[in-house]
Amino acid sequence: MNIRQLEYFLEVARQESFSKAATILHVSQPSISEMIKNLEEELGSPLLYRSAKRLELTDSGQIVKQQAEQIVTLFHNLSGNLQEINQWKKGKIRIGLPPITASTIFPRLLGEFKQQYPNIELQLYEFGSKKVRQGVNEGSLDIGIVCSLPDRTENFEVLPFVDDPIKIILHPDHRLSGQSTIDFIDLRDEGFVLYSEDFSLHDQIIARCKLAGFQPIIICETSQREFMTQMVAAKLGIALLPSNICRELDPTLFIALPLTDPQLTLHLAVIWRKDRYMSVATRRWLDFTRKNFAPQN
Repeated sequence: MNIRQLEYFLEVARQESFSKAATILHVSQPSISEMIKNLEEELGSPLLYRSAKRLELTDSGQIVKQQAEQIVTLFHNLSGNLQEINQWKKGKIRIGLPPITASTIFPRLLGEFKQQYPNIELQLYEFGSKKVRQGVNEGSLDIGIVCSLPDRTENFEVLPFVDDPIKIILHPDHRLSGQSTIDFIDLRDEGFVLYSEDFSLHDQIIARCKLAGFQPIIICETSQREFMTQMVAAKLGIALLPSNICRELDPTLFIALPLTDPQLTLHLAVIWRKDRYMSVATRRWLDFTRKNFAPQN
């Protein structure tokens, strides 16, 4: 048994797919299959149940997964401590971020950091906040950008980044477009175009509708901002977006209006695990962020 076998097994377990794991790990699917097969033979027990639709962990697989996560984390901690001596301006940072961050100062931060540290590789993964949290928690991401602050019970350190009020966007011909503000109760008969379920704003908007006394009519869910705005432009529904994004929209095609209290706010923050080793490169990125970019309101 070696550490690579455990890493391959953990990625297959996360993705529930040999092909998806192979794509992420940049190896061939037969190589992963052979590695897992050898691991199963060495342990004397099947770790994965292979059905026509998906892969599932067996009871033995569940036990191995729990232990393997600890072993891989300890191994990377050891490797990281040894590499610190030589990697002063080198390294790799895996960052998970939602598409919403494209309209914040975050792209500029990445660009300026890359100019100062050209030998540090930035690997960016675009997910909704829920998947970003999961990736940071599991160790597949070093840093995460999320759209809502984690609960204090969660095992994350947090660096608040941006507080951005949510606005509603409407077609200029919409019946509510002439108002100065919008109360949520006025939206009870509207069709909502929402971010998909892995985005924290999805749950926040639904909760705010319920607070106003109604269940929203959801006509579609998407991870693509452009599709959301196209749906609004086609008069097929309404959408709620951060004000920074609203400022980029064509005012001849969209009306962006504030919501009455209690408002929804995008709380953009950087998160990382409290109890996990942090590479020199990741620490440099966090120090650079703290020094050069104050929280925005």
